[in-house]
Amino acid sequence: MTTRTFRARRRVVVLGSFVAASALLAGCTGGGAGGSSSGDTTLDVMVGAQDLSEEQIAAFEKDNPGIKIKIVLYDLTRLNTMLTSGNTPDIAFGNAVGSANFNARGLATDLTPYLEKSEVLKEDDLQPVNDAFRWDGSKSGEGPIYGIVKDWSQDNALWYNTALFDAAGVPYLSDTEPITYDELLDISKKLSKFEGGTTTVYGLGMEWQWSLYGPLAAMVEQQGESLFNDDLSEIDFTSDAAQKALQWFVDYGQSGVGPTSLNPLPDGSDYSTFAAERMAISQDGYWFGGNFAGDDALKTVRFAPAPTMGDTPAAMSFGGAGLWIPEQAKDKDAAWKFMEYFMAGEPAEARASSGWGLPSLKSLSDKLPQEQPFQQQAYTVVQSQLDSTVPLPDSPYISAGLLQDTIDKYLQLAIKGDLSVEEAGSQLTDELNDALAKGVDQIKE
Repeated sequence: MTTRTFRARRRVVVLGSFVAASALLAGCTGGGAGGSSSGDTTLDVMVGAQDLSEEQIAAFEKDNPGIKIKIVLYDLTRLNTMLTSGNTPDIAFGNAVGSANFNARGLATDLTPYLEKSEVLKEDDLQPVNDAFRWDGSKSGEGPIYGIVKDWSQDNALWYNTALFDAAGVPYLSDTEPITYDELLDISKKLSKFEGGTTTVYGLGMEWQWSLYGPLAAMVEQQGESLFNDDLSEIDFTSDAAQKALQWFVDYGQSGVGPTSLNPLPDGSDYSTFAAERMAISQDGYWFGGNFAGDDALKTVRFAPAPTMGDTPAAMSFGGAGLWIPEQAKDKDAAWKFMEYFMAGEPAEARASSGWGLPSLKSLSDKLPQEQPFQQQAYTVVQSQLDSTVPLPDSPYISAGLLQDTIDKYLQLAIKGDLSVEEAGSQLTDELNDALAKGVDQIKE
């Protein structure tokens, strides 16, 4: 397996965790140990296989005598089991968007006191995407912070292949002015190729299987509204803004210009199809550009701002991969030392310079790769969108996996013509609000 293929699959793991990160957990409230570190301790660190090298572990242990690192490969089912049993890891992987459920259940440690004392990590150096780890006792995005993002992307931005644009006679996308979603769909139709009812070149990939809630929520936010009510206990797909977003996805699905769950890609990811020059545009974050840094990688790639469906430009993070310290961690002080190293030390610098995502710290932005022309161009686009980048609304009362599956079910019915968009929005709203009401009862128990 090449590094490029591995990294493309890595993103599936990251977004897969977003899809499930709000999974409802039984019992296990706060109140564990975790005072000052004393004597030797071994930290159980649950991360992905690619997140920490042996050399980085050795460097941390050398600089922190008495602290050993034991890697526990991230698995959501295993994490849930560990949390409910009380045998928690000391540090766990999790996405910022999707953390509300853990925070509402008292499973995570408030990191604010640590940040206030830290000489390494400072709140004013954190990119706004970290706010998705905040929880004020009733909603996410405000209040104390319960995790720190390790890398993230403007996930509704666009990568495109200039060679396919040239072949179709389509002008390149602007580096500075977002196109509308309607314009994006029109362009995608011009870029698509069909043979015998089969799409041979896709005009646009939406990474359908990773997140439907993400782009739909972004479309609604761009129209100045929100899918959720103020306390995130109810959702509404019947509003004009939500209906417009659903209609766009139905039009996309019926046009055949891109994969959906009705005609999925074999490997469940846009990357291999895009790299084979059989997809002209993919709605993927900055991280996707890491695929093209190798000498043998596709070079005719460019980055474009997130498209818009209203007057409010919004480049949104659908996940924000990060780490958090469980409330029952056995040695929180030692865990925080590791957090400082991982988020601001050599691992953080290596992540930033690799191009596989944007750094969580503003001070590391200059580490992003700019050796190749496409990297320089992508860097410029990213910087121009930072002020309009916001995290998704994150309800603690429903799993993102259930959101994904339910939205997909009704979009399929609407694409096939079994339901109108209005009917799909109404039934989708009713089904999800039933689930949200159950989630509210579980959280408040």
